Amino acid sequence: MSDDNTNENAEDQVVEQSEPEASDDASADKSAPDDRAQGGPFDASEVNPVRPYIDLGGLKVLPRDGLNLRLEVEEKTKRIVAIGLDYVDSTLQVQPFAAPRSSGLWHETRDQLRDQVRGQGGRVEEREGALGAELLAEVPTGDAEGGKSMRLARFVGVDGPRWFLRGVIGGKATSDPDAARQVEELFRSLVVVRGQNPMPPRDLIPLKMPASPGTA
Repeated sequence: MSDDNTNENAEDQVVEQSEPEASDDASADKSAPDDRAQGGPFDASEVNPVRPYIDLGGLKVLPRDGLNLRLEVEEKTKRIVAIGLDYVDSTLQVQPFAAPRSSGLWHETRDQLRDQVRGQGGRVEEREGALGAELLAEVPTGDAEGGKSMRLARFVGVDGPRWFLRGVIGGKATSDPDAARQVEELFRSLVVVRGQNPMPPRDLIPLKMPASPGTA
């Protein structure tokens, strides 16, 4: 496991603002696989608590061979703002947010991400994937020589009970079907711990350092 204070990946450049922005549309339907409660991503109330999860506060991750976990820390506040998961030559960055009880955030968040990517000079298209609606983007990123290049990123999201889980997929899983399937399964294995404390919608659910190693 490692702390990551840098924004080296293309996906990091479009998620510098952790919380989705508020929208006038408060009645957006929830977006999630039909079998979310059975196939994930899971709410903490839907899983066996004795399974050997890595406890990251607002998220729990089930260890598996070849999985490396990174904490992405906001330099100014030292707050953990995302969890990075490296797996099958791919990256998966995840963030859990508080959400309204009766409506979802993924619809409006897609619109915001689309505007962000295009505002940075990138290209983005919406498509239907294994997790539902997702964005496939070409995001501008700097290279070691100070030049510019484009990197593929997939933006995925699932609305759960009083939470929203956002993911950014990079690497092999943006183009290779087998890697994509494995990373999607990893995303669906995650557990969101919303807790019972009141939280404004769109606030990042607090994350913490794990008590166990982050490399499976």
